Amino acid sequence: MRTSSARRSTARRRWVDTVGAGTPEDPWVLRTPPGTSEYLLHRDGDTLVCTVGKTVLTYRARVLEDLHAMLVERGDWVELGSADEQRTAKEGTVEAWARAEDNPVGGWYGLRKGYRGRAGMYLPPLLEHLGLAELEHNPRNNRMRAV
Repeated sequence: MRTSSARRSTARRRWVDTVGAGTPEDPWVLRTPPGTSEYLLHRDGDTLVCTVGKTVLTYRARVLEDLHAMLVERGDWVELGSADEQRTAKEGTVEAWARAEDNPVGGWYGLRKGYRGRAGMYLPPLLEHLGLAELEHNPRNNRMRAV
């Protein structure tokens, strides 16, 4: 079991190799929180487009501001809890918040039916890149908090 000091030290490590401007022509090249997979993300108007291999997921772009506000309000580490749309998200996680009826949009931030989940996997690295959050980079059970 990891100690809290080990968690803190990994949380401060950022993925400095993130590149891109976040446009369709020059998307952000990000890595999942454990650092095992690379994916592309860009903003297209009011939509965030996330490309993982051949799979395309779309999210409401306002999720960036709303998620940051939720993290500020909670004031502590929040588990990511990434899950596919068909699976139940663990309560109290970023993933559960991104699909909850009491979030600012009243439900899913994901837009493409069947691919609305995984907000807890693909959005936290972007908040970290934008300097809005700290993110852990452990093999499993990562957390994030507002900065």
